[in-house]
Amino acid sequence: MTEFKHPHGSVFYRRMEYDHPRIVRGEGVYLYDDHGRRYLDACGGAIVVNLGHGIESIARAMQQQAADVAYIHPTMFTCDTVEQYAAALAAITPLTDAKFYFMTSGSEVVEAAIKLARQIQIERGEKKRHLVISRWMSYHGLSLGALAVTGKTKMRQRYLPMMQDMPHIPPPYCYRCPFGLTYPACNLRCADELETEIQRQGAETVAAFIAEPVSGATLGAAVPPDGYWARIQEICHKHGVLLIADEVMTGMGRSGKWFATEHWDVQADLITLGKGMAGGYFPLSALAVRGALVEEIVRGSGGFSHGGTYSHHAVGSAVGLAVLEILTDELVKSVAEKGRFLERLLHEKFDACPIVGDVRGIGLMWGIELVQDSASKRPFDPGLHLAQRIADEAMQRGLIVYPGGGSVDGTAGDHIMLGPPFTISEDQMRDVVEILAKALWELP
Repeated sequence: MTEFKHPHGSVFYRRMEYDHPRIVRGEGVYLYDDHGRRYLDACGGAIVVNLGHGIESIARAMQQQAADVAYIHPTMFTCDTVEQYAAALAAITPLTDAKFYFMTSGSEVVEAAIKLARQIQIERGEKKRHLVISRWMSYHGLSLGALAVTGKTKMRQRYLPMMQDMPHIPPPYCYRCPFGLTYPACNLRCADELETEIQRQGAETVAAFIAEPVSGATLGAAVPPDGYWARIQEICHKHGVLLIADEVMTGMGRSGKWFATEHWDVQADLITLGKGMAGGYFPLSALAVRGALVEEIVRGSGGFSHGGTYSHHAVGSAVGLAVLEILTDELVKSVAEKGRFLERLLHEKFDACPIVGDVRGIGLMWGIELVQDSASKRPFDPGLHLAQRIADEAMQRGLIVYPGGGSVDGTAGDHIMLGPPFTISEDQMRDVVEILAKALWELP
């Protein structure tokens, strides 16, 4: 057997045997490699790039802040950009007197959220409350704490002996209802499962419930039915359980509102943010917390027992502020309009395709689930890596899409996600759908 050596040298890639094209510049919805080939970015990597590539004003803001001061430790100092950015976020965040704990990744803020939920319960004298209930077929991050609440089996199984696992309930996934029911006759059985699990564990042991408002990478933009979130919120309040909305993917306009929870008037206690906060220009995330909960911590132990070398980063805040100067109310509203246009294109093109089982989504966040036949909804063998093969074929045709899997049982199930920059035009959306259709129909 010959020794494997990647042609690019010493980088430890996630896909080591894949020959990554070298990207040299980006402009709008396009990326360009070192051979001059253009790629239409229809997913912004992992649904990250909400404003597009190559925005000079964001680059200038980053450069200026780095020149002024790049790093200050958050236990010692603050700076204008951090304070201004928090104030700007508070103006759009649906939490009363919101406070923001800035980090650098979605996994980090999920860790922060579950730790803070535990500490809040301790401050309230509820020292037995340590469990955080989540949902199967969810994704909340790759650190051990975040994996404990993640519900994607394939990502968790190797590391289960290393972590304290948390309880999970079935997701709101009407295409494959885990109870074999149909909405609305189901009477939101999937939501009531939260109360069943709280009672099974003992309410006195449950600190919080965490969930994506719209399911992300594992279920491919599965939108919950109306009434689901109202029921979830009611159950949490009834049992003294904190509600954590994981808006790392859906937040900052992706759903056609600033926060996806606003579609259902959800009043969360904590919100996790990432991805669209900096649009890919800087690793930036945040935990948003109701001000009253922060006051409970301050009155109790004096502060949050948590930290991070690069938390509250000055350059990250400068980038976030520059993003908010572009990401206006009007642009967020346009996401909803463009989403309706993209929805129509997707249904027109794929509803008749025998291996497309479901087209679903909201705003500019869409998923196409692939099945062996639409009648039985039977998934493809996971060993075929169908979604990845379609994404690779689309890449060869100049289109970037986001492949995913695990929608059936955490392992089986294939889907393709689309999450283009908010600035995408109707003609560019037509190009996305046409190229994707060719990649799907003509897959070798």
